[in-house]
Amino acid sequence: MNGGNNLAEQKKTRITVDIYGQQYSIVGTESSSHIRLVASIVDDKMREISAKNPTLDTSKLAVLTAVNIVHEYIELKDEYERLLRKMNKEKDDDSGD
Repeated sequence: MNGGNNLAEQKKTRITVDIYGQQYSIVGTESSSHIRLVASIVDDKMREISAKNPTLDTSKLAVLTAVNIVHEYIELKDEYERLLRKMNKEKDDDSGD
């Protein structure tokens, strides 16, 4: 028993989104506005990469988009962790006075 936190017990949202001219039915526990935002970001990134690489087929474009988005995620995560360490160091420095 998970205390009600498993996916099957959570309220699911089903929404159809358009990504790069294709319709996708997405089911998730996030709000429909969140799912739309995610789809919009993926669509924008695919279009951005496609504009720079017009000969890419859709499969390669999708993989390149995923690689780019994960790269951006890792950069943001690293920056977040760096800022947390800086805040904790400053907090420790302040409490040592």
